[in-house]
Amino acid sequence: MSAPMHETPADKVNILLVDDQPAKLLSYEAVLGDLGETLIKAASAREALALLLKHDVAVVLIDVQMPELDGFELAGLIREHPRFQQTPLIFVSAIHLSDIDRIKGYEAGAVDYVPVPVIPEVLRAKVRVFADLYRKNRELARLNAELEQRVADRTAALERLNEELEIRIEQRTREREQALSQLFEAQKLDTIGQLTGSVAHDFNNLLMAMLGSLQILKKRLADDPSCQRLLDNAFKGAERGAALTQRLLAFARRQELRPETVAVPELVKGMKDLLDRALGPGIRVMEELPSNLPLVSIDPNQLELALLNLAVNARDAMPNGGPVVLKAVPCAAGEAGAPPDLKPGDYVRLSVVDTGRGMDEAVVARATEPFFTTKGVGKGTGLGLSMVHGLAVQSGGALILSSRPGEGTRVDLWIPAADVAVQPVKAPLALAAASAPAGGAAYRVLVVDDDNLVAAGTAAMLEDLGHTVVEAGSGPEALALLERGCDVDLVITDHAMPDMTGLELARRLEQSWPSLKVILASGYADLPAADLARDLPRLAKPFLQGELARMIALQLGKGAHPEPASSKGRFTDEADQGSRIVL
Repeated sequence: MSAPMHETPADKVNILLVDDQPAKLLSYEAVLGDLGETLIKAASAREALALLLKHDVAVVLIDVQMPELDGFELAGLIREHPRFQQTPLIFVSAIHLSDIDRIKGYEAGAVDYVPVPVIPEVLRAKVRVFADLYRKNRELARLNAELEQRVADRTAALERLNEELEIRIEQRTREREQALSQLFEAQKLDTIGQLTGSVAHDFNNLLMAMLGSLQILKKRLADDPSCQRLLDNAFKGAERGAALTQRLLAFARRQELRPETVAVPELVKGMKDLLDRALGPGIRVMEELPSNLPLVSIDPNQLELALLNLAVNARDAMPNGGPVVLKAVPCAAGEAGAPPDLKPGDYVRLSVVDTGRGMDEAVVARATEPFFTTKGVGKGTGLGLSMVHGLAVQSGGALILSSRPGEGTRVDLWIPAADVAVQPVKAPLALAAASAPAGGAAYRVLVVDDDNLVAAGTAAMLEDLGHTVVEAGSGPEALALLERGCDVDLVITDHAMPDMTGLELARRLEQSWPSLKVILASGYADLPAADLARDLPRLAKPFLQGELARMIALQLGKGAHPEPASSKGRFTDEADQGSRIVL
């Protein structure tokens, strides 16, 4: 009979006893009971095979003489099963076996032979060896399984880490590559901006000489109508060139901005007629401008020009007409959709939206580059959007362009909100609107400029106004003239000069000749934020004779010559402004 079926404790092993005589099974049980193992009994070979399939057995004790199948036949069947090929088999028999029988038993798979009568100590010792061996093998198998599981878990973890690492490396690589589409792009635009600013500065000097000379020539050829027409054409061309250089400086972020506290709804309202005339009857200008919109800090004249450019762009993108929507909402840096590089603070997002042809991603990516245009020859300079972008950035904001083919275009200007406690910035003296008084005094003026053409042009305008001019090609040369006793009432100096800038010269003059008036003439806006730079009167190149006369009158306070008629209405041709399109 077999033992009751139950789970074997983890620290015990199963021992299978096979004998057809119950008395012998009881004797085996009595002998082996002290081992503390689980004894499983079978009365036949068939029962033994059934129990082997149900239990993990450490060792099998087999009676040699049994009905149906003897011990040798049972051992052969056990060994044929793959699961029991390593299970120890011990033969127990009361019949004396010959050496041939023993060899037959060993060939059948037996590992040992115990004769009857059994010596209890010997049987226990033999069974204990195989039980301990099985227990150690079982523990080793368990440890191996745990080790394999740990290795599998660690391998899986390493694979996950490798996958995550590869994903991170790929992501970092993409981010680095993008950081390098942005650094490279920023460096490219910065390089282009520096080059553009330098070219614009040189153009300003050339235009300074041209405009001054043309203005004086126009006065001296007043009796010749044919010459007047030619001069007018040349003068208008030079003025357009001056407007173009202002756009170049705007892109290079070196234009001279005069920021004020501006109410956007009032500004748009004030230019409504201009927009209607520039856009034509097929375009409807729609406004979505809350009356409680925060005030912004920006140059209002440049903002008007930027909105005009964007509106004309929208018109050109809608050949069949349509709405151009001007909308504005208060925003803040860091909120969803805000440009990532904005300084913390409050802003107004001023948008120009159309329903025109739109642009694909490639065009959008290049739209703010200078001179890039998709329009035909003569239909655009490609400076409009670059100018607007430069204005936004130089004002402390940003420009966001979004567009899709067939879905229109949206341009968002992020403009810094103004501090309501700050009063609007007063216009510089150079742009004072008061007319110069008639009949003025003559002064001695020192003109300092490293460009001979510009110096000659400025000197010609001054002499035409009745002043006496002394010229110097550099700051050190001007100081040397004054130290030698050259007596002058006023110094007009360029800023961008080698050896000594105009601002440095002004500092030296303030120290040694504090009563001497100084006017800084420059086409650049990037002057140091020093007190002297803020207080120093400035003339923006290229300037006309009337602006020069007014500035002298305001500085010396004794009147000046009247403004020449040809300098009035400078850069105010609305049709010409409207034609300066973006792409």
